[in-house]
Amino acid sequence: MKQQPIPEAAVLDENSVEMMRVWIAQKRLYTSLKVGMYKETSKVPEEEAWGMILADAARHVADALEKAYGADAQESLRAIRDAFARELASPSTDVEGEFVEKQ
Repeated sequence: MKQQPIPEAAVLDENSVEMMRVWIAQKRLYTSLKVGMYKETSKVPEEEAWGMILADAARHVADALEKAYGADAQESLRAIRDAFARELASPSTDVEGEFVEKQ
């Protein structure tokens, strides 16, 4: 299994929390999510917090594409947003699996 490195700030901060992992395995997408953190610790609605997390992730992808390949970050962000909207409107796969609440 190939894993991405953990950011130094996350390693150094004893209060850091991993919110999401995403894998491509057996030709499918798999995720591990921490839901409920904002419900437990903040007045921010969980859905709004995840919207912010996903938007920030999209900006990071656009920035990485610009730095790695010279792609225009704003164009990439528009393409990501458009693909996101299409996928929400008409999913290419069903959500499967189970929710396992970590104790």
